[in-house]
Amino acid sequence: MSEFEFVTSKGEKIPIVITVRRGLRNITLRPRCGDVRRIDISRPWIASNAAAMKFVEQKRRWLERFFENAPCRVHIKSGDWFEFLNMWVHVIYDANIRANKFVHNDDGTYTLFVGGDEKMIESRVRMFVKSELLKHIKDLIRQTPREFWPKRICLRDTSSRWGSRSTTGTISFSWRLGLAPYDVMRYVVMHELAHTKHMDHSPAFWATVRELYGFGVERAKRWLNTNGAQLHQIL
Repeated sequence: MSEFEFVTSKGEKIPIVITVRRGLRNITLRPRCGDVRRIDISRPWIASNAAAMKFVEQKRRWLERFFENAPCRVHIKSGDWFEFLNMWVHVIYDANIRANKFVHNDDGTYTLFVGGDEKMIESRVRMFVKSELLKHIKDLIRQTPREFWPKRICLRDTSSRWGSRSTTGTISFSWRLGLAPYDVMRYVVMHELAHTKHMDHSPAFWATVRELYGFGVERAKRWLNTNGAQLHQIL
């Protein structure tokens, strides 16, 4: 049992895990809604646990909304379908194969044959989504002017951010963008590339996003704001 807890207005007790990190200047907070719902906090060594808990209370309204809207996790098993960048994928377990096999069917759907240990189906589907998404992201970036290219690309499992760009030139994306429509994923990629020139959300920044993305930026943005939480529902 965690030493610290966040108790919602409905009485749910959510564990809080506090980690001390040297070099950190501010307290950071990250709620998680996977198989285990919890709140991860990183604090500088000079800040106390009491200060971290006070920060949690300051974010109470936002945390309440986050956990209220967070969907329950749905697990993937053999025979299930999931959507990958506009492609409907049928998951089939085959104990006779070792590596994943991705097949385009005559009806326009796809089948992902998964082998190995049957208990690892979800893990192997997750690996497929990550590897294929990374290929699509790299392909999109190569189509933009070289001045926007990042030094490094990372995929993470973030609960509150779809993408971020560091001052060192690394761009990180949530791998769950692979479960979104293709144009929504493309919007997030262009959004983060635009931060190469504008580390804010000024009119100049949005003009750069539209220049990179083309028509339909607002539609993709609205879809993500409305349906983004659903991307955390599976896997």
